[in-house]
Amino acid sequence: MALVRIVYAVASVAGLGIFLGLGLAVASRLLAVRKDERVEAIEKALPGSNCGACGFAGCAAYAAEIVGGEVALDLCTVGGANVAKRIAEILGVDYEAKEEGRRVPQVHCRGGRQTTQYAFDYSGVQDCVALYTLFGGDKVCKYGCLGLGSCMRVCPVDAIYYDSEGLVWVNKEVCISCGRCVDICPTGVMQWLPYEADYVVACSSRDKGGQVRKYCKVGCIACKICEKKSPEGGYKVEDNLSRIDYTAGGDRREAAEACPTKCIIANDIHPKR
Repeated sequence: MALVRIVYAVASVAGLGIFLGLGLAVASRLLAVRKDERVEAIEKALPGSNCGACGFAGCAAYAAEIVGGEVALDLCTVGGANVAKRIAEILGVDYEAKEEGRRVPQVHCRGGRQTTQYAFDYSGVQDCVALYTLFGGDKVCKYGCLGLGSCMRVCPVDAIYYDSEGLVWVNKEVCISCGRCVDICPTGVMQWLPYEADYVVACSSRDKGGQVRKYCKVGCIACKICEKKSPEGGYKVEDNLSRIDYTAGGDRREAAEACPTKCIIANDIHPKR
């Protein structure tokens, strides 16, 4: 009799399990939310790097928002205009590419141990943000690159590296323009440039020239020689700092050669350390 009760109990539990399982299976089919086919198509059209440059958690999240009609089609800086056009085709809408071309970030500083003064020796966490919390960094110049590689660690494609001089540099040929390095840089020394930029003023200091001379050998001293040597090159000194208007089509080489501190450099690939 006891054995019969045990068998009955086991059978009852098993039967209940099967019944509940079937119920869940039926419910999952009836209550399932079908994924919009356009979301899947757009997700496939996106590069799949999940870099977050569009402002969303990844390509899938961005695709869902696009279909929801809440965001622009061209927020993917990695895919660029070609991906935006493909998305427009999937949605059956028109898309006109913006005139602005591709941009890539670059480090606007060449001040290292051999060329610039340091205010103190830092031996803490090897992170630029952590260092910046201490008096704006260990350099006397508070505008320069802190050099601890926070930008390198967030780069999803290893486009940022230490060059042969031990300074941080971006390889524009590898960069996907996700902007993570720009966002994490605490001093703002990582700045956007047109992909075609031939020269860069590798300095961000807005201190007066006489002050810059005291703490950095390769800083901009606002001498305006660049404006004089390459008048059509787009150089403009404002707020004690030279910057380049890249819409100007004139020669910029003479200014770079005449710059007394050599802070104007070619935007090339520098050899790695």
